[in-house]
Amino acid sequence: MTPTFRAALWMIGSIGSFSAMAVAGRELSARFDTFEVMLYRSVIGVIIVVTLAGATGAWRQINTRNFGTQLLRNLAHFTGQNLWFLAVSLIPLAQVFALEFTSPLWVIVLSIFLLGERLTATRALAAVLGFIGILIVARPDIGNLNTGILAAAGCAVFFALTNVLTKRLTRTQGITTILFYLTTLQLIFGLISAGYDGDIALPTADTAPFLLLVGACGLLAHFCLTNALSLAPATVVVPIDFVRLPAIAVVGMLLYGEVLDVWVFIGAGIIFAGNYLNLWFETRKPHIW
Repeated sequence: MTPTFRAALWMIGSIGSFSAMAVAGRELSARFDTFEVMLYRSVIGVIIVVTLAGATGAWRQINTRNFGTQLLRNLAHFTGQNLWFLAVSLIPLAQVFALEFTSPLWVIVLSIFLLGERLTATRALAAVLGFIGILIVARPDIGNLNTGILAAAGCAVFFALTNVLTKRLTRTQGITTILFYLTTLQLIFGLISAGYDGDIALPTADTAPFLLLVGACGLLAHFCLTNALSLAPATVVVPIDFVRLPAIAVVGMLLYGEVLDVWVFIGAGIIFAGNYLNLWFETRKPHIW
């Protein structure tokens, strides 16, 4: 198999994992609040990461350098993920994914302030296209703008902040350290947020499989995506990732009777155009090493 074909197979795994996590999150929303879902997701994540790190000896890489950045990164991710789970419980799944796809465009904006990167004309155009796409998907007005839309749009901003801080961490930290703090810190955040009132909903025979699905798919999705990016350029991988939108739209229609909204697809197409334009230009710039 060619590297591109192997990357496509990894992306199928990523798309399936993200979609399964969205369905599991919605199924859990009637019994658990978002903090409780994140608590159990983090418990499962800690078990997986610690087990793999111990089995491979990678636990020796874990250190306390850049702890402040680790803390800020995981606060951003915890906030974004809670908003994401809130959004999937309130609005059509396709609308959530379409707004989530603006995250790379927010990275452009945040990188200027946090990484000192320059705002080029292409990046500015990509950001503008993303904003236009948001307006088409959300179609904000007094009667249409709701908590779910605001949560989905907000999660994209916090995911972008997470990605920018992750990029900063990768300059000095390995993947094992990043994943260790990702799971352990968010376990602490989840325990505090879910347990502050002394009442944490416990898993049942009906909900345990969905909680396991959320925890496993959360890590598996990013593992598949990382492998895909290691095999093929981002300009190949990102268009495949956008298949998540029609895929989750069909899932939402079959499982929940959600209507296929043409404006969501049009807005997502404009968001994709902004993402792809920026990627295409960036990968063709001469790099000085």
